[in-house]
Amino acid sequence: MTRETSAIDQIADKWVDTSAELSPSFATYIGRDIGKDQIDDASPEAHARYVGEMRKVLAELETAKPADKVDEVTLDALRENLTLGIEIADSGLWKRELDVIASPAQGFREIFDLSPTATEEDWQNISSRLSAIPAAVEGYVRSLKEGIAANDTPATRQVSWVLKEVQELAGKDSFFTKFAADAKAGDSELSAGLKADVERAAVTATEGYAHLAEFLQNELMPNANQVDAIGRERYSLLSRRFLGAKVDLDETYEWGIEELARVAAEQNAVANEIKPGATVQEAIDVLNNDAARKLHGTKALQEWMQNLSDAAIEKLSGTHFDIAEPIKKLECMIAPSNSGAIYYTGPTDDFSRPGRMWWSVPAGVDEFDTWRETTTVYHEGVPGHHLQVAQAVYNRAELNSWRRLASWTSGHGEGWALYAERLMADLGFLDDAGDRLGMLDGQRMRAARVVLDIGVHLGKPKLEGSGVWDFDYALEFMGNNVNMSKEFVNFEVHRYFGWPGQAPSYKIGQRIWEQTRDEYAARKGASFDIKEFHREALNLGGLGLDTLRRALLS
Repeated sequence: MTRETSAIDQIADKWVDTSAELSPSFATYIGRDIGKDQIDDASPEAHARYVGEMRKVLAELETAKPADKVDEVTLDALRENLTLGIEIADSGLWKRELDVIASPAQGFREIFDLSPTATEEDWQNISSRLSAIPAAVEGYVRSLKEGIAANDTPATRQVSWVLKEVQELAGKDSFFTKFAADAKAGDSELSAGLKADVERAAVTATEGYAHLAEFLQNELMPNANQVDAIGRERYSLLSRRFLGAKVDLDETYEWGIEELARVAAEQNAVANEIKPGATVQEAIDVLNNDAARKLHGTKALQEWMQNLSDAAIEKLSGTHFDIAEPIKKLECMIAPSNSGAIYYTGPTDDFSRPGRMWWSVPAGVDEFDTWRETTTVYHEGVPGHHLQVAQAVYNRAELNSWRRLASWTSGHGEGWALYAERLMADLGFLDDAGDRLGMLDGQRMRAARVVLDIGVHLGKPKLEGSGVWDFDYALEFMGNNVNMSKEFVNFEVHRYFGWPGQAPSYKIGQRIWEQTRDEYAARKGASFDIKEFHREALNLGGLGLDTLRRALLS
């Protein structure tokens, strides 16, 4: 039975409408039919407008009265989200918003991965969106200039990395050039006139990035911050944003050290299963040389992902999860970019665009190891992000638009995905020692990130030797704790230095999810049913973790 829409639902729904109007990329992500020809505005004026709208919604919530339990959760979650958003805005972090993975420098390009391309009308929108990039860049540049004026700029290390990314996007063989050259409306060629418009727009977009590159090199770099660490005060704000929870950072740091040691010991035990007496590296060498665990080519990779995902959905449905029919469709895709990232994008509100798992394969990479990535499919798909996000979208009978489409918190989302990986091991899906070692490899990386991230940004003493955490020490520490290429480790450490609080939210989020489940089970006693817990938790939508705990345990 569908709930009657309450006054709090109306406030939350209106906030989604406003957010979609202010952010065309958000509108595209959730499938709204607005802003398809536009790029996000990252100017100081747009920032002020967004904060002003947050204050208006918060004021409305102050006088709103919950009609039921659902309203109580919405009020708790939305109030916390907006209050923290205003605190972060007041801290001035928007003036230095540039990092190697999640800033407007990347966002202006990445929206084209989700832009509809099925019709000529879609490509007309894309042409306009490409043409809008120079103006968007100019607004973003003015925001970064505010940081220069306030002597509050991103670190040199971040500016240097992003400059290289931006220069590639400004080159003659950039993403935009290739994107326009490959433009088709579904399987059909574009009309000659539209094709020419798209190609001209791609040149305009490239020129916009050339302007950004010039600014980064000539104005921001000379004024970039020489200090990498963000400091305790700002880090506390960002940790709360990514977790939706306030944690004791010093206790969490010590727990991270203990968790890292525990996972490493578990890895050693599994390595011994693969080859008696073997070290973890020796066991990995055995797995890497096993032809049965190899995939060759992106077609084979895509088919393997899809088959593994489909099998997981079939086996879990009705046992540990209730999976509705629209959610059973998950498309596994090879991404059009070459960043190396693996990520998930949710379905549109009406499921006309299903949830999708994307693999961005670096240029020249043509061989893949299944033992590493089985757990990744569960993380991104079912029971990970897809089940979590799509279930919230599906639950329109109970949840307002904000709860279903916009209430995403990294600690909830990524914490759930790591919870899902460990759950799949507990359920026997990772009984193969190689697949289990792959899961532990990822868990160890996430535990190491807790220690590194907090250690760096809070200026903790090194675990060995004298002095505090710095880049070289962080790079060595990470290299000792992950089985990845030097290039990957280098990127990851740059990511942690430039995006404080985000990377630890995975493992800390998993910890809070498991603590919440265990307390829920203790309260239920003999009547505890894990499928009931999963259903109740996922039906709440993507809450901050403090709100999640209160909703499940009150």
